[in-house]
Order: sequence, then structure tokens, then C-alpha cells
Amino acid sequence: MSTEETRNTQETNANQKAGTSPGGQPDRDSGPNQAASSDQTATAYQQTNSDQEASSDQHDGGNKASPIDNATNWQIYKRLLVYLKPLKGIFVLSLIGNAIYAAASALMPKSLDYVVTAVENPTDQDRLFVPALIVGIFALRGVGTFLGGYYIAKVGRQIVHTLRTEIFNNILTLPNRFFDERSSGHLVSKITFNVEQVTGAATNAVTITVREGLTVIGLLAVMLYENWKLTLIFIAIGPVIGLVIGAVSRRFRKLSQRIMNSMGDVTHVSSEVVSGYRVVRIFGGEPYERERFQQASRYNLVQSLKMELTKALSTPVVQLLVSFSIAILVWLALAPEVRGNMTAGGFVAFIAAATTMAKPIRQLTSVNATIQSGVTAAKDLFAIIDEQTEVDEGKVITKRVKGDIEFKDISFSYGEGLPEVLKNITLHAKEGETIALVGPSGSGKSTLANLLPRFYEPTNGSITVDGIDINDYQLSSLRDQIALVTQNVTLFNDTIANNIAYGALSGTSEELIIEAARKAHALEFIEDMPEGIHTLIGDNGVLLSGGQRQRLAIARALLKDAPILILDEATSALDTHSERLIQAALETVMKGRTTLVIAHRLSTIEGADTIGVIENGQLVELGSHAELIERGGLYAQLHNLQFSE
Repeated sequence: MSTEETRNTQETNANQKAGTSPGGQPDRDSGPNQAASSDQTATAYQQTNSDQEASSDQHDGGNKASPIDNATNWQIYKRLLVYLKPLKGIFVLSLIGNAIYAAASALMPKSLDYVVTAVENPTDQDRLFVPALIVGIFALRGVGTFLGGYYIAKVGRQIVHTLRTEIFNNILTLPNRFFDERSSGHLVSKITFNVEQVTGAATNAVTITVREGLTVIGLLAVMLYENWKLTLIFIAIGPVIGLVIGAVSRRFRKLSQRIMNSMGDVTHVSSEVVSGYRVVRIFGGEPYERERFQQASRYNLVQSLKMELTKALSTPVVQLLVSFSIAILVWLALAPEVRGNMTAGGFVAFIAAATTMAKPIRQLTSVNATIQSGVTAAKDLFAIIDEQTEVDEGKVITKRVKGDIEFKDISFSYGEGLPEVLKNITLHAKEGETIALVGPSGSGKSTLANLLPRFYEPTNGSITVDGIDINDYQLSSLRDQIALVTQNVTLFNDTIANNIAYGALSGTSEELIIEAARKAHALEFIEDMPEGIHTLIGDNGVLLSGGQRQRLAIARALLKDAPILILDEATSALDTHSERLIQAALETVMKGRTTLVIAHRLSTIEGADTIGVIENGQLVELGSHAELIERGGLYAQLHNLQFSE
């Protein structure tokens, strides 16, 4: 199996694990048949995702379960609350505000006792006291609402900011395998949608739980004060409500996981269409992409409606149970032997407290959905945070290596149980030498080059730079020694200057940037740009041609001035004229630098010191251009094939 086939197999498996939409081409019938087909495919999509529920509880695409997968709701929520520690001052203010709100809410029913008493026995003092009491209670409640609402929102947004930043920073340190096994759409969805779900659990849920919980306690205190016997009867319905909430909690968590997975699918499909819109249009993929997006969106719709249905049913059930309790209370309270010495005002206050309690109980019931969504989202986010970062245990830090590189008996596979794509490869490039790797597509050339900057770790063997194992170098120090230009150029939605002087190169003077662009023969088109090197080039350089994008990538590598250069099909996107110019520039730059060249066009590597021919992951030939031509092996065959065309 070739490298590309192996990678494709992995990507397929990873997409299935990540819950991406099925890849089959949908039926493109029109009219009513299309609608029927749409419903069928959406149902099939839903069934496929349902079948994957067990595996989707693990973080997307992972081969091994994370410890967070076995954590309980409380353990996850407790870990989320750890983010409150730096904000405990603000959080305490919000608790005080919610306590004030709860106290004011509990005083409202009690104030009715004074109102009824004042109506039965009016006095001038009551005419002043009762209105002032009502205004005071509402003013107190307003202060509590502000303190509780604003400061808990501030806490929540700060937690989201911290969590989102922590996840993003961790993603920057994760190994290549992590990205190989996951779709970019699902990762983006976790940083955006999932984090926002945590906001609800960290803010709204806490606000409602504390505020309404304290309100219920305050109202119960009023009821106990007025008539403890009736209050105990009212409380007896509590265990039944608890059973209902427990059953609903499990349902909410399951639906929340499905909704977040489906949002990842929607983001994934959307990002693919946006980035690949040219291919979609030229190959007539619009109907297929519409169908694929509709399937993902419909599944999200179905799961969201199930969530809303569960919410809509659970709240009335709890309210109905509360209403039965209140009805029984009223029935019993009308019996003199039960009512006892309660005054008319006390009776009104008791019933008002019982009926007022329906609203906070309803909110406490509905907040369960928010908590479950937040816990499920937090579980996914913590799974990313807990991912093992790139191994960086090296201690060697160097300013500039000489560039002596040796691959010793290197073997590599993309995962356990998968075939080796590199087998016992040994290569040696002395300081300043150029080694070219050639061979059929999928033979493992790029994979071998990716091992040098430790994008992947070899299964067997070792790689040394200046006689030191690359694992002994500090990872950042090792990568500082390497400049990379690949066939698939990555540019950012920024200016030409910022794309050339990217990352650690930022802050480089314009003179050096222009010089690098000149050596890469990019200055000839940059000077025609309206803002020169300060021209914005769009997402991934969409406003530039393929050759122009490639030359900017080469200019970036030239500006880095690293002692080791990796050129992976660096001139593949250039026309013949540009290729000659770039080749001349590269030959100048490669002097004094150790260069690893991966090339399809053999004419570009004839001057290499050593040429390695790789086939099916094995090094089958090694020598100079003249030596390999003389041997008449695979290299000679490839050379003759290209030059006979």
C-alpha cells in the first residue's frame, strides 16, 4: 500500500470517528423525488450518527480514550469551576447580589401579610410603612439583579476567554497525528460553539442555581414560619421532582453531545465548500454539497428539536407536580384544625410563597439542560486540553548548526497496525550538500522529509544533526535550523510583507524583505501591486497566482536564512520561465546549506550531490545523476520517461 493510500485510509477512518457526513454521492433527482430522497438521506445520516454515539463520546478521531471520557458530570463541572479561582472576588460579589435578590423575592410574599393586616386594621403608620416596604423590596431586588447578573456574566466571559485561549495554545503544541485524525471543521466548532456552551454552564446556570436556589430556601423559610405542618406536606413532593430531573439529565447530556457533533459537521462541510469553491463549481458539485450540507443541518435540526421537546415536556411536568402540592395545601389549609392560629394575612403570605416558588422551581428544572450542555461541551474541550503535546524533552540549544544530517535505518508507519511506509532507510548529507529524493508518487519522499523537523517520530531508527540525535535538541531550537517550502503553500490573509516575514521573522526590516523577494524573483510582480509589499493577498493568497504564491513561500524560506533547507516540490507550481529563474536563485541560496530536495521534475535535481530513489518506502538506488543514469535502474527509467515526453 502506498503512502497516499495509507493516509487516505486513515483520513477516512478519522472522519468516521469525528462524525463527519457520509461520503457517498447522493441521488440528484429533481422535483418531489428529490425531496423524498432528501428525507431518506437525512434519515440515513441520522441513523449513521446514532450508530456512532458510543464512539463519539470519545474525543473526535482519537485512537485512545482520554481519562475525561470516564469522568462523571460532577467531576467535569468541578474541574470547570477551577477556572473560578482567579475570579473569586468578582464571583463573591455576584453571589452577594444573588443573595440580595433571593432575600427580596422571599420578602415579597411576607409583605402581603402586612398588606392584608393593614387593610383589616388601617392606621396612618401603615399607610406610610406598607408602600415604603413594597418600594424598598423592589429596589433591593433591583440591586441584587444588577450585582448578580453583571458580575456573574463577567466571570463567565472571562472563563470562556481563558478556556478558549488555553485550547488554542494547546492546539499549537499538538503533534501532527492529532490533526491527521481530525477534521478542521470539528476543531473550529469546538473553539467557537462548544466554548459558548460552557458560557451557559459557567454563568446562566450558576446564576439561576444560586439565585433561584436561595429564593426557594427563603420562601420555604417564610412557609415554615407561617405553618410548618403544611410546609412539610409541600416538601414531600420533592423526591418525585428529583426523579424526573434525574431522568431528564441523562437525556439532555446525550442530546447535547449529538448537537455538538452535528455542529462540527455543519462547520466542516461549510469550511470545505468555502476553501474548495473552485473545484465545487468546475466539477458541478453544487447539488452534492447542498445535499451534504442539508443532511448535516437537518441532523442538527432534529437533535435540537429533541432537546427543545425534552425541555418543553420536563418543565410542565415539574410545574404540574408543584401545582398538585399547592392544591393539596390549599385544600388542607381550609380545614380549621390544620390552619391552626394562622391569620388571614399569614394564610395569604403562605399561599403566595408556595405559588411564587413555582417560578424558581421551573427555572431550576430548565437550567439542568444548560448545565448538561455545558458539561458535555467542557468534556470535549478538556479532552483537547488533556491531549499529549509534542514530546520536547531535548536540552540542546544551538544558535546555528553546521548541517550534517544522517538518517539511520529509518522505518515509519502512520499508526499501530498500519503498514510501514518507510523501511530501513539510511542516508547521509554532509554539511552544505544537497540530497534529492525522487520516486513514484506515494513512495514516501515527503514522509521522510517530515521526520527531520519532527513532525512525526520514526517507528525505528534515528536521525542526527551534527552527530546529535534530533530528540536531544530542544524542539524550537531544532526547527529554527530548518526552512521549509512545500508544494502546498500556506499563506495568510495579510500583507505580502507579513507573509514573507512571518512568525519569528516579524519585525524584519523592509530592505531585507524586499531583498528576499528579489532573490525569489517575486519582486517583479510585487512592484505591480497597488500597495507593493503592503498589499493584502486574501485568504491563503487567493488573489495571487499559483506561481506567485510559490515564490512568496520561497522568499519566506530565503529570509529565514536557515542552515538546513527542505524543498518539497518547491518549483512545482511555476511555469517554465519562472522555474528557471527560481532554480537559479535556489542554486545560489543552497550553497553552504544542507538541502533536502523532493522533486518530480528530474531536470531540477541533476546537480544534486546525491540522489536517493525511493520506491514503496524503500531506498532502492543512491548516487549522483551520472551514476544512476549509467546503472540503468529506476531513476534512469523515470529520467527517460520524462525527457521522452
